[in-house]
Amino acid sequence: MAGQDDVRQDIPGQERQRPHGLARYARPVLIAGAVIAVVCIALLVIIFFLDSFNATVYSVDGKNVHDATDEARAIRDTYAGARLGGIIFLIAGVLLAAAGAVLMYRHRNDAGRDGDEDGGEDVDFEDLAGE
Repeated sequence: MAGQDDVRQDIPGQERQRPHGLARYARPVLIAGAVIAVVCIALLVIIFFLDSFNATVYSVDGKNVHDATDEARAIRDTYAGARLGGIIFLIAGVLLAAAGAVLMYRHRNDAGRDGDEDGGEDVDFEDLAGE
């Protein structure tokens, strides 16, 4: 069957090339962006619950967390930096995932065969045993 492989490689357009340039990094960028987005969403949910808990504990004595007092302002600003960082990284993660998805979509037909020597055919026991 080596002759068929030689003929198959001589036909232009039959053998696919591996992605070049940025398309090579599309899948890792998509995965990294999705992981960053999921982690940031989890962080923002945790911050929301902590903010709610702090506001609830503060309002037990009849105080309001939206008052103009220094103590209320300090409680409101406790997680401001983490919230802002979480939102920024969430946006960055979504943009990375979108960029990876766009690259994968644009180069979807350029993907290599990944060593698929049987041309997509089913492999049975005789092929595996070498018979």
